[in-house]
Amino acid sequence: MARILVVDDEDGIRRVLAQLLEYEGHDVRAAESGGEALAVYPDFRPDLTFLDVKMARLDGLETLSRLRELDPAALVVMISGHGTIETAVEATRRGAYDFLEKPLDTDRILLVLRNALQQRGLLEENARLRGAVESRYEIVGKSFAVRQVLERIERVAPTDARVLITGENGTGKELVARAIHRLSPRAEQPFVEVNCAAIPTELIESELFGHMKGSFTGAIEDRAGKFELADGGTLFLDEVGDMSLAAQAKVLRALQEGLVTRVGGAKPVKVDVRVLAATNKDLAEEIRQGHFREDLYYRLNVIPLHVPPLRERREDIPMLVQHFAQQAVREAALRPKRFSAEAVERLQRMDWPGNVRELRNTVERLLILAAGDVVTPQEVELLVGGQAGGSGLSADLLSARTFAEFKDAAERAFILQKLRENNWNVAETARLLDMPRSNLYKKIERYDLVREQ
Repeated sequence: MARILVVDDEDGIRRVLAQLLEYEGHDVRAAESGGEALAVYPDFRPDLTFLDVKMARLDGLETLSRLRELDPAALVVMISGHGTIETAVEATRRGAYDFLEKPLDTDRILLVLRNALQQRGLLEENARLRGAVESRYEIVGKSFAVRQVLERIERVAPTDARVLITGENGTGKELVARAIHRLSPRAEQPFVEVNCAAIPTELIESELFGHMKGSFTGAIEDRAGKFELADGGTLFLDEVGDMSLAAQAKVLRALQEGLVTRVGGAKPVKVDVRVLAATNKDLAEEIRQGHFREDLYYRLNVIPLHVPPLRERREDIPMLVQHFAQQAVREAALRPKRFSAEAVERLQRMDWPGNVRELRNTVERLLILAAGDVVTPQEVELLVGGQAGGSGLSADLLSARTFAEFKDAAERAFILQKLRENNWNVAETARLLDMPRSNLYKKIERYDLVREQ
C-alpha cells in the first residue's frame, strides 16, 4: 500500500481519483489547493502526488517547485486540462515525474502509478544499499589521531588535489580514499581501485591504460584501462610503490597531460581523473634506491595524509570492536554476542601489527568461536593469544612441549601474519621476507595455511 496525495481544485476530479486509488488499496489524501498540499505534505509524506497544473492563487508549477524544496525526492505527476508542450517541458524541468492530460484515462493512470511506485522502490533500495556500503567503509574512532585524519579529509575532499595516503598495512588507507571520493564533487562518478602490488609487472600497463586487440598474447579484444573507466571520477592507486618504472612513466604523462594511450594503440584518449595513491613504503627511500621516480612522487604527493597505526589510537578499539561486531552479525549472519568490558580492555592492550584489519578478523573469530553470549577475557586469551605484557608470546606458542614444536608454531604464526599483512599476496610476502617464492609456497602447504574468507 502506498500513500498518495491528490491535489486538484475540481471536486469531481479529486473524488474520482481518490476512489480509483483507494480501490487499488492505497492510502489517499486530497487537497483542493497548492497551499493545502504544502501544509499536508510534511506529515503525510506521500509516495506519489497527483498535482493539477491550473489552480487558483498558487498554481501547480509553483506548488511543484515548493514540494521539491520540501522533498527533493518527491515523485509528482502533473495533471492538465490544457496541456501544451511548453507546460510539459517546464514541469519536467522543475522535477515532475510524468504529465497526464484530462480527461484522465484509467489505464494510463494505473500504468503511471505502477511505474512511479516501482521507481520509488528502486530509489529506496539504492539508498539502503548505499547506506550499507558507506557503513562498510566508515572510518570509526574519536581519538585525536583519527580526528586529524578526518579533518584533513574534509578539507581536501572538495578540491581536485592529488593525495598520497601513507600508513602501515591494515590501517585503512582504502577507507580514507573512499571517504575523500564520497565527499568530493565526483561522488556520483566512478571510484576505481587498482592494487598495484597484486598485478604482475607485465600486465600493469594494460590494466591501467587498456590495450588494443592483438597487442600481446591474450589480448583478444580492445579493452579500456582503469584510467578510462574512472573518467570523471576517482582512480585509487593502492600500493603505488610497487609499480614498475615503465608504468610510472606512463602514469606521470597521464597526470601531466590528461592523456592515456592503450597498449598497442596510437591514438591518445583524453581523461578527466582525480588520482589518489597509497603506499606502506617509504617512497623517499625508494627514490634513493632508484625504484621510484622522483617527479612522479611530487606529482602524487600534493597533499600528504598519514593514517596512524592502531597502537597509536588504542582508545578507538572499543568503538571498533562494537562496529565490527555489528557488521559481522549483519553481513555474515553471525549470532550477536556482547564483549565484556574486561575482554575489550584485553584487546586494547594488544599490539595489533596487522592494525584495524587484524582487529576486524579477530572480532569475527571471537564471535564464531566464543562459547557463550558474552565474550570473556579468558576467551580472548585462548582464541587470540597473549600479545600484551609478559613475554609477548601467545598462549599457543608457550604451550609447545618441545623446542622443535615451538619453532614450527612460531614459523607458522609468523608466515601467516605476514601473509595477512600483505593481503595474501604471495609474491610480495616472499619479497619482503627475502625468501624464494617456491619456498614460501612449500611452507604454506606444510602448515596448511588458508586465507580467511
